[in-house]
Order: sequence, then structure tokens, then C-alpha cells
Amino acid sequence: MLTKAELTREGDVNTSAHRETWVNCLAKESRELLRADEAVFMRQAMSTPCLNVIADARGCYITDKDGKQYLDFHGNSLHQVGYKNPYVLEAVKKQFDELPFIPRRYTADIAVQAASALIKKTRSREFKVLFTPSGAAAIGLALKIARKATGRHKVISLWESFHGAGFDSIAVGGEYAFNKDMGPLLAGCIKAIPYNGYRNLINSTCQQTVADFCLDYIEYIIKNEGDIGAILLEPIRATDTHIPPQAYFHRLRQICDQEGILLIFDEIPTALGRSGEFYVHQNFGVEPDILVLGKGLGGGLIPQAAVLTKAKYDCAQDISLGHYTHEKPAAGCAAICAALRYIDEYNLLENCRTQSALAAQYAAILCRQYDCIGDFRIAGLLMSFEIVKDRISKAKDAELAENILYYCLEHGLSFKISAGNCITWHPPLIVTPEQLSFAFDVFEKAIKGCMK
Repeated sequence: MLTKAELTREGDVNTSAHRETWVNCLAKESRELLRADEAVFMRQAMSTPCLNVIADARGCYITDKDGKQYLDFHGNSLHQVGYKNPYVLEAVKKQFDELPFIPRRYTADIAVQAASALIKKTRSREFKVLFTPSGAAAIGLALKIARKATGRHKVISLWESFHGAGFDSIAVGGEYAFNKDMGPLLAGCIKAIPYNGYRNLINSTCQQTVADFCLDYIEYIIKNEGDIGAILLEPIRATDTHIPPQAYFHRLRQICDQEGILLIFDEIPTALGRSGEFYVHQNFGVEPDILVLGKGLGGGLIPQAAVLTKAKYDCAQDISLGHYTHEKPAAGCAAICAALRYIDEYNLLENCRTQSALAAQYAAILCRQYDCIGDFRIAGLLMSFEIVKDRISKAKDAELAENILYYCLEHGLSFKISAGNCITWHPPLIVTPEQLSFAFDVFEKAIKGCMK
């Protein structure tokens, strides 16, 4: 497990000497705007003070105010179909012209189409939908549904997980950087050991042994705590790409079925094809009771999230679950429909799998050559390189990871650092072989340059 000090360094450090050096190299106008931004926005870790000033975002690229272009493998995990996708942009513009807003208590064709499109992507098609304006709000909605459906108020979630920055979502989240100094949080939230909690054993011990140990602990909690209504987890942890074996999910599904517990999957940053399947859980042959979506759901244009719940749990007609102003968002629904059509019509799942295989080949070469890459994990176009001092000790090397980040930024490649030392890439599904080749070339040069 991570120490408290490590948990405070979940992502890029925006107050480090590296950040100051980087900002000082930007043009005067950009530096002035960054200072103006800091003067009017609340400061917070991993966000403000900001890294740079962006003037444009298109396809796989962002362009800063100085005119420099970056291949963006970060994108807040929302650019599956690329930035400023013309197909999605046109659909949203058309929707604004025809019907910009649907008042609560009313519906429209576009809302039904969007919900139906998400349901049709599931294997069972036995779901109903609620929309929310954010992923964090969707997590709160999922927890409310679980309480109403089961009559139980406790939920098991995992240490090191991230489910959003709302007060209820940080209660079920496991990142210290988000709940530090927050005091008492939502009652009934119980943390269990994540599959990656024994990351140092996974390479040297049978994966299933580790998975069984973690699931044994979940069963121990259920037996001794009681009143568990839901288990919430990310099927693939987005921030540092940890991927449990398929048998983990089959047994977890069995546990939930035996105990009458709802299984909630948070796929907010990972769904819509990034894992190689449209929904992440489809890689593992199980289906959740509640599925939470967000980020790329709005096609990179509209803040949009959704909760898909098995139809048999449609039992809350006597209470208001969400009651959001934008409960059936016209523009958001248009973006959903357009993004899903674009993924299908342009065969982006196939492209994801093809480029994933290419990325795995590039990564295997780097892992053989450089001892500082302690582990490489990939599922579709979700990938992480764990930067360590050496492969024997597997000691985290956050300093080297940060050096690599700024070298890559200097040479036109943007990504994020997770868990202090994990270089995490989430390329858009439209990424090309040439763009992947460029990214790996810059990354290797960064390793060579930063290790001298």
C-alpha cells in the first residue's frame, strides 16, 4: 500500500521547481495570463496554478498561446473521438438551433435516442438510464439507487480509487489528496484492499493468488460488517492502469449475487472504447448492476455523465433521485448520439485494438532496455509506465518521472503523472501509428536525457 506521503502526490505537482522552470520559459504574454488566472481562481493541487495557456484543441493535439503544438495523451480522459470533432460539433450546433433545452418533466426525441444508444451498447440491454451533469454527481446518484434498491446504506469501495471530487464521491474514493483535512465524510463507506494494493507481488506471485486475497478480505468485511448494499470499483483503474484478472470479476460478481449486493462499476474515464471494448467490463465477461459513465460521453464538448441501472432496480418512483436542472440535456444527448455514431462508423474500436498492439510492441522494447521502467500495463489505449529507481527494489522514482514529463512537454508530448511515478497515456481512439511512433520516440529520448 502507498504511504500517506505518497498518497498526497497523486498527480503532477504544480508547485515544484520543475513547474516554475517550465513556466518561466513560456512567452511573456503566457506568463502574464497564468498570473492573472491564479489571481482569480482558487488554488488547488494538480490544477491551479496552471501549466500553460491553451489557444486551440483539435484532433489529438492542443496548441498553446505561443503557437506550440502538443500531441495530447492526457485530455482529461474525454477526447476519445478527438478534440473539436467536426461530426459531434455539427450535431451539437444543430441541436442548439432546434431545441437547446428540455425543461424538467418533459422529454424529446434526442433524449430517448441517447439513452437507448447507451443501453444498446450493453450485452444484456436490460438497463435504464439517468443523466447527470458530472461524473461525481453520477457516483452520488449510483449510491442513492443502491441504498433505495437494497434498503442498506453501507458501501465497500477501494483504497487508492478515484470517483470524483464531490463530498460523497471523495468518501468512497481512496485518494488522500482529495479527502485530506475534510473531516467526517459520508457515513457507511468502508474501504477494502484494491487488486493493485500488492503491486510488488503481482509480477512475482500468481495473479490469482493476489486477487483471491483481496476478495477474501471483501468477504470478511461483508461477514463482519453487515448491511452492505453495494460494492463500487473501477474495473480498470484509470490513473495508473491496474488490470485485475478475469477470474477476479467472476468471483466478485458471484459474491454480490450471493449476498444481494449491487455491483457498481465506475467507468467514467475508461469507457467508450478506450479499453478495447465499448464498456470496460466487457473485457471481463461480467455485467454490473449499475454502470457510471462520464467524461468522453459528451464527445469532448459537453459536460455529460450517465448512470445505467439494471431495469429490475427501477424502484425509486416515490423519491427524487437526481432532479437536476439538466435532467434530460438536449445538447448533451446530441453529443452522446454523435460520439457513439462516430465511434461505430469510423471503426474506432478496431483502431484502438490495432494501435494498442503497436504500443505494446514499442513498450516491450523500452522495458527490455531501461531498468527505470518497473512495469508497463496496457488495456486498449489505457497505458501506464511505472518509473522506479531499479527493478529489484521497485522503489518509486517520482523525481525521474517528473523530469521525463517536462522533457516530453518541451518536445511536444503531453500526458499526466499518476500515483507520483506512473506515466499514464490515454490517447484518443483516432490516434495513428505515426503519432504513436512520435510519442514513443520522444519518451525514449526523455528517458535517455533524464537519466544522465
